Amino acid sequence: MVMVFYGSNGKSNPVSMGNKVEHQTENQITYDIHLPFNLGMLYKVRLGLQNLGNNISQLSLHHFKIQNTSTLDTFSLTINKTLPLSPNGDRWIEFPIQWPLKEALSVVTYHLTVFSRNILNERNLLHMTACIYGTHGDTGDRSLLQSLQNVQQGEKNESFLVIMDAVDLGELEKIVLLISSKTECTLDVKKLHVQEAAKEHPIYVFEVNEEFSVNANKPKTQREIPRSFVIRGEQQKNDIDSNLNKESQVKKLTEYTIKVYTGDKRGAGTDANVHIILFGNEDKSEVFQLAHSLEHQNPFERGKVDTFKIKTKNLGSLRSIEIGHDGKGFASGWFLEKVEITEEAGNSMHCFNCNRSVDQSIITLYMLFSF
Repeated sequence: MVMVFYGSNGKSNPVSMGNKVEHQTENQITYDIHLPFNLGMLYKVRLGLQNLGNNISQLSLHHFKIQNTSTLDTFSLTINKTLPLSPNGDRWIEFPIQWPLKEALSVVTYHLTVFSRNILNERNLLHMTACIYGTHGDTGDRSLLQSLQNVQQGEKNESFLVIMDAVDLGELEKIVLLISSKTECTLDVKKLHVQEAAKEHPIYVFEVNEEFSVNANKPKTQREIPRSFVIRGEQQKNDIDSNLNKESQVKKLTEYTIKVYTGDKRGAGTDANVHIILFGNEDKSEVFQLAHSLEHQNPFERGKVDTFKIKTKNLGSLRSIEIGHDGKGFASGWFLEKVEITEEAGNSMHCFNCNRSVDQSIITLYMLFSF
């Protein structure tokens, strides 16, 4: 059993109860816990099972009591819940801490809807978790693919509902997705919707529009998805119209495949963070961090080629690029041989030669040829 404590000064790391038993009777276990720092006024506890033993069919939790041994402040709560809810399902419950003369947060049932293209076909091959962050803390990593409800599958799109209970998170801010698999999988996630089960609004919308690839060499991938917008009651029509406009703009985005060639010389690789800007005859792109190579977990190593995919607005015909790095890392010097960029829509490839070292300053490369 594991506990996580949340207070006004932050939250604790997961505290394992395995070796902390102070007293045990038939129906009661007492633990002695020493936290590494003062969490301030506690406001919630998350409790669950880190691993399921073969001999565990269910764990019934009836009552919880916590006491500060210094101040003797005591809190107790009747729980009457069973863990796990299913053999592979969500292994956590959360409850607020009620202190005298202080209003406690409430437990909320959240509906998380995942919109995708192919996750339902791949769900038996992978593990997918989400951690929802709000102004009142986070849910911790919750399993998404074990107990799906309200599954809808169309010709091109699909969606499924995940239900989770958590202490009120306040205004939702971001979601961290973690996807792992022992076999090769590619997932196309469109967006996420989160709302309270008891309320029609607000609906928090997290646009993703990204493919996630995992394989034996890269068994897991993690993305932080910031909140895109919120649909609220009387503003719903305007927000939906805005959402449709955004989706229309997404459809008009141009996808580019960027191949970066690092020179085959001593000290040619870099551990720094590399960024790029594309310039066309009609517009320029935003700044893109080239962090997630399709071939290598550590990009920009000596003599290697790294491929990245980006989507941006229509730039017209590519003319030049700006590329550079922040100089961070143990070995930040970088010898860049060339960059090749393919526009997926027109299937045209543009080559930008460099053949020199790139320091922290940004360098501009002009197109050498295209075909």
